[in-house]
Amino acid sequence: MKSLFTFSPAARIAGPAPEAARGGSPVVLGAALLGFFLISLDALIVTVALPDIGRSLGGGMSGLQWVVDGYTLIFAALMLSAGALSDRIGARQAYGGGLVLFGLASAACGLAPGLGVLVAARLVQGGAAAVMMPASLALVRQGFPDQAERARAIAVWTVGGAVAVAAGPVLGGALTASAGWRWIFFVNLPAGLLALALLTRVPASPRLPSRLDAVGQLMAVVAMGALTYGVIEGGAEGFGRPFVVVSLLVAAAAAAAFLAAQAKGSHPMLPLPLFRSRVVAVSLVVGFMLNAAYYGGVFIFSLYLQQERGQSPLHAGLMFIPMTALVAVVNLASAKLASLFGPRVPMVAGQLTGAAGLLALLTITAHTNVWVVAALMVPVGLGGALTVPALISMLLDAVPADRAGTASAVLNTGRQVGGAIAVAVFGALLAGADTFLAGMRWSMLIAAAGLVLTAGATLTLQPDGRRGAEA
Repeated sequence: MKSLFTFSPAARIAGPAPEAARGGSPVVLGAALLGFFLISLDALIVTVALPDIGRSLGGGMSGLQWVVDGYTLIFAALMLSAGALSDRIGARQAYGGGLVLFGLASAACGLAPGLGVLVAARLVQGGAAAVMMPASLALVRQGFPDQAERARAIAVWTVGGAVAVAAGPVLGGALTASAGWRWIFFVNLPAGLLALALLTRVPASPRLPSRLDAVGQLMAVVAMGALTYGVIEGGAEGFGRPFVVVSLLVAAAAAAAFLAAQAKGSHPMLPLPLFRSRVVAVSLVVGFMLNAAYYGGVFIFSLYLQQERGQSPLHAGLMFIPMTALVAVVNLASAKLASLFGPRVPMVAGQLTGAAGLLALLTITAHTNVWVVAALMVPVGLGGALTVPALISMLLDAVPADRAGTASAVLNTGRQVGGAIAVAVFGALLAGADTFLAGMRWSMLIAAAGLVLTAGATLTLQPDGRRGAEA
């Protein structure tokens, strides 16, 4: 069973070292779990603190968007090649280096004297998270050579991510209200040190031959960065401004160069033949849209509750509890439905549930009771929780076993890009609209329409969602 917010490895998972069984499996799992918790937590803990960050460091909507997207963007851009790096230098070594870099970047975020330094530190955080992600799951693979024990360990590992995402807005609000926004970053330090202490008891990982696609990786970073910059600055300054147009042209050129590198390279980070499968193509679009709706929604409603309704950071964080409280239960329901009726049923039901919740949010005003707002956000979270486990199951069933890691990485990258682009686009709509509520409604309408369209795309797949659905 996969959590709504489970991240998948970015590349092959290294086999167990010969001495792995003597390394202490609970220690391995504890070290990996702590890192995964931190990676997932930092994707959302910052959202509720954005108004306070803006008041403290200055900067408008575009600056606050970069505080969120700086992390998510680099995390997504480096995800596909981070697994190859983990293979090359060894999972424990990669994970330890990533933890140290993540901790240093967290400290830099908490000490940032200005918005520019904060955004730069968030970029480094995202890069460190990308290195840690595949390495953490590789450590679980090494520490649990028995298949049944490994399955249970991975289930526990996924819970860490789900708990972190559910707790992110609440913990962010509590820390911001009680100690100040800088503590949402300082809180990473003790957990990171504990993970490093546990890691010292884990045997060194084997180094495996693995080649990095340097050209493809560079073009991916340039394409994603230029696109995000163009959308954010276009919303703030206007899409006709020369630097915005140039940024979008650079993004298009870099994307074309990336595709060319993947088509002609001897060791591509993104094997294009995967997309000959209709299941893979539809899965990527569905994952993109789900994260766009969820992360974009959390971003907007964090601002709405504080800037439009005058809620404190703590109260704003508490408003997200109903949306995330039932995720684990709905994950189980999704898995059961998928086993009974095939993955299409929970996927379509989940996407339409999310779309219905987004349409219901169009009715809120500046005076709607905040608990009514919290209740209306529930279907958005439940829709994603119902969709994602079945989505991952369908994707992995549709590809050969030796492509499972790559397919998972493609899906996870698409989801992270969806979240980053949504924050950029929704922020641009907020900045360009006459009122906050008008921009918010356009954002919810676009997200709902996207989920309806992806639900329709899901229906084009065969009922069992397997290889017969390939084009």
